[in-house]
Amino acid sequence: MDRPALADFLRRRREALQPADVGLPMGARRRAPGLRREEVASLAVMSTDYYTRLEQQRAPQPSEHMLSSLARALRLTASERDYLYRLAGRNAPTLLSTTPHVAPALQRVLDRLVDTPALILSDLGETLVQNDLAAALFGDASHLTGLARSGIHRWFTDPGARTMYPEADRDRQSRSQVANLRVAYGVRGPKSRAGELVRALSKVSQEFAELWAMHEVARRFEDHKTLVHPEVGAIEVDCQALFTEDQSQVLLVLTAAPRSESAEKLRLLSVLGQGSYSA
Repeated sequence: MDRPALADFLRRRREALQPADVGLPMGARRRAPGLRREEVASLAVMSTDYYTRLEQQRAPQPSEHMLSSLARALRLTASERDYLYRLAGRNAPTLLSTTPHVAPALQRVLDRLVDTPALILSDLGETLVQNDLAAALFGDASHLTGLARSGIHRWFTDPGARTMYPEADRDRQSRSQVANLRVAYGVRGPKSRAGELVRALSKVSQEFAELWAMHEVARRFEDHKTLVHPEVGAIEVDCQALFTEDQSQVLLVLTAAPRSESAEKLRLLSVLGQGSYSA
């Protein structure tokens, strides 16, 4: 771990960012350029004290999970993220990593979406980051670990995951989940986490095994869908998908027709927050 270089890199990346770059208000006049330490710590979901000690060369070696959070908070590119890991004495993530790096371009768009549900997914259906309204709609996914981080895995192993869709739409959703996984499997190969997911689901879900045998391959996100929230009921939304160039991540933005009943329900969710609902 190169503490002096790590501290200098974090400080310089922090000072290069403005509040608007990460979706924060400018607020009162600032005496120093860039973000404050407490703002970076909040974005990375860590204590201000620990982040401060990192910049002061006094902190213990950060974990891979913490480095992933810092890379996302500082909007690092993939190359900058790998450099951060090496400074901290860790191996840079690979395609087999369990903590995919959020594409900065998608993150910048997400930062500006505060009045409609939006989230960034990996090609394995993992929620990498979501705004508050998406968490209120789908539940907070940040606590999920292992294969359960994949929405595809939860769809075929957790009956509760299907209650978000009307019963008449669940067969189509099953086929979409498998077709999406086929794309990831084709890119990553059988020894990847996509392959691990396929093997695990084939053992526990006959439905998955039968759909997998059909060899349907497609990126599928329905343009219009109905979601069923446990507190406010059915919500009709339009879904727009924005992919990274390599299609390894996608930003989903859900909107309701203006002045519609569904738009009112989304406004209600923004007031209720996550409440008692969790993913």
